[in-house]
Amino acid sequence: MTDTGRPQPALRLTRADLDALPNYVPGRSPADLARELGLPEAIKLASNEVPYGPLPGVVEAVAEAAAGVHRYPDMGVVALRQALAERYGVDVDRIATGCGSVALAEHLVRATCLPGDELIYSWRSFEAYPIIAATSGAASVRIPNDAGHGHDLGAMAAAVTDRTRMILVCNPNNPTGTAVRRAELDRFLDAVPDDVLVVIDEAYREFVTDPEVPDGLTYLDRPNVVVLRTLSKAWGLAGLRIGFLVASPTVAASVRKVVTPFSTSMAAQAGALAALAQAAEVERRCAAVVAERDRVTERLRKLVPDVPSSQANFVWLPLGDGAVAFGKACESRGVIVRPFPGDGVRVTIGTPVENDAFLAAAEAALA
Repeated sequence: MTDTGRPQPALRLTRADLDALPNYVPGRSPADLARELGLPEAIKLASNEVPYGPLPGVVEAVAEAAAGVHRYPDMGVVALRQALAERYGVDVDRIATGCGSVALAEHLVRATCLPGDELIYSWRSFEAYPIIAATSGAASVRIPNDAGHGHDLGAMAAAVTDRTRMILVCNPNNPTGTAVRRAELDRFLDAVPDDVLVVIDEAYREFVTDPEVPDGLTYLDRPNVVVLRTLSKAWGLAGLRIGFLVASPTVAASVRKVVTPFSTSMAAQAGALAALAQAAEVERRCAAVVAERDRVTERLRKLVPDVPSSQANFVWLPLGDGAVAFGKACESRGVIVRPFPGDGVRVTIGTPVENDAFLAAAEAALA
């Protein structure tokens, strides 16, 4: 208060440009929705989680690690980086780890962009991309998705300027599930200048079944290509938050410099090592997800004919202005999906029972 009794204007203590930045929207709590509706439980198909529980050995490894939480974890993440290098056939100095692939994308922007530099990505794509760009002071250059709800790589290449420092290619794309195929990715990489970093975000790589969708690791002969992966999805470690990138040794070393110290926790390292020993079970679970993805897509196309083919563990309903209403209709039946206002709805593939509940809700909503 001033001596006149009038309140003083609030001082500006944070950046004004962040006021226009949307918040990252997590999936709604199924327990809250169940209480609201008076149901014994609700179904959450909004966060792209795999529904089968932790992989064998993970809980035990995390519990054992918990006995040492009074100590700092291995900051170099040596054992896990070595295990990842062996699994993916790359040199260990090409790997950096972090708190999920999204954190590594943020670290890459910090290592690459100065204020005013440009970051190119498709839109709609992963909703964290504009947040990452803004918090780093980089300018977002959003290239609209093509008519098939995927990346318009030609337009993205044409948008490169002398201020462009980094391009994000989400493959398969979140939230539409569409994927870039090898021929078009080859043309795109040939068109991008060698001094622009191209980050291929492959958070959903394990669910890809189209043989024409390339493994980003096959492009590591190009020094400006970085591949992002996560253990949150197919490997079932969403609650531990751990991801990794594979890049040239120089880029990987730069990222390790800017990663928050000790951000790959002791529990995450132990859980990841245990999970990596269960590759056969991961393949079995992914096959089950893919079978359900195909079944759900076929049913949905009877309601929404232009549902695109997905290469991820979710499907996309391009409902435009009807997205929010559809999401509310599903919630009224105890099924949580993820609407993107004005664009569409992303629905995670769950168990067959969960998927049947969603399909019943979708048919009721769109009848």
